Amino acid sequence: MRSAGRISSMEVRIDRVQNLLERTRNGDQSALAELLPLVYDELRGLARRVRARNGAAETVNTTALVHEAYERLASGSSQWNDRAHFFRVAATAMRHILVDYARRQKASKRGGEQEHVQLSNAIISDSQRPEEILALDEALKTLSSIDTRQGEIVELRYFVGLTIDETADALGLSPSTVKREWTVARAWLHREMNNS
Repeated sequence: MRSAGRISSMEVRIDRVQNLLERTRNGDQSALAELLPLVYDELRGLARRVRARNGAAETVNTTALVHEAYERLASGSSQWNDRAHFFRVAATAMRHILVDYARRQKASKRGGEQEHVQLSNAIISDSQRPEEILALDEALKTLSSIDTRQGEIVELRYFVGLTIDETADALGLSPSTVKREWTVARAWLHREMNNS
């Protein structure tokens, strides 16, 4: 058992990210230069999990996904309130990148009807198709307009690949609340996507 006075390396890293976010909010461009490389490896790990969940190993390159998300974060607003807000922005960036990629893929195939989708604990089966990503994006927009928190949970769980505990930490919720909301959101998305 570790002593109460001992701080883990994870806590130090989280505190450093929080400090850099605060400095970035205050206009310190050098903090932004320090922040993005610090979270790059974490974003890369998240992108790798997203790819694995989506069966996109051959079609979406992890490095390309991270670099594009990284560029969007660097060129966008640096007014992130805290670590959780930063990762919600990262989740949104990854979502938009995947949706844009799916639109380009679908456009290149010309045509085809939307197929019914089977949702699992990872939301989408391992054989992700562009139509499914686009259908999920539309359903998620609708869900977010009805229940913002459920929309954020889906975005963090699916597009960023966070676990229940990581999502709870990012949103400042209890894991049981996230699990309950995730179950409800998944059921709603399943109905919405299969009835469209």
